[in-house]
Amino acid sequence: MEEIPFNKFVASPVRPGDLRAEWGGGKIKVIQAFDGQLITGVREFLPGAEPGTLESDPMNDVIKLVVKDRYRDMPPSVAFISGFGLKRGAIASSVAHDSHNIIAAGVDDESMARAINRVITGTGGIALVDGEQELFLPLPFAGIMSGQNGYKTAEVYHNLDEHARGLGSPLRAPFMTLSFMALLVIPELKLSDQGLFDGQRFRFTSLIDF
Repeated sequence: MEEIPFNKFVASPVRPGDLRAEWGGGKIKVIQAFDGQLITGVREFLPGAEPGTLESDPMNDVIKLVVKDRYRDMPPSVAFISGFGLKRGAIASSVAHDSHNIIAAGVDDESMARAINRVITGTGGIALVDGEQELFLPLPFAGIMSGQNGYKTAEVYHNLDEHARGLGSPLRAPFMTLSFMALLVIPELKLSDQGLFDGQRFRFTSLIDF
């Protein structure tokens, strides 16, 4: 008997323009991810661009981080993260503790939108976009579990991790690290579907609120 996935995915696809971050100038707060750790730091970063729309800066290891609510059709939250080291492309996942919304990190908005939308159309999973190449591991059960053979699932997951490191990430487990960047109860700075959260002060904050 075939298992019927139990899931809730009501998010609509995003466009690259939905992932824009407006900036009026000055330093911004960047989430600092650490290899093999759940805690994060806060990095102050002064973008080299003129005030306006703020983009990823992979040369300085500052790339965009997005959380998209998958239970309600809401606009995505946008912030920036350091430590992932991506030089191109994007990664996304619906394994994002504890709420398991869609979380994505990437170098350009088009790649990020494609990765997020692959998770949405698959009603859960792990995605990677590198130019024309797209890799995807379906997780149709609650957006966090596969119904396939465990060995096959592990093989696909390992391949995704390898490709993520091929995009420039120095992390031993890029998707595992990504999955904890929305876990607000672990300091110091995380991103939720409602925006940046300061785990030290235990309140929401903004890119420029130091």
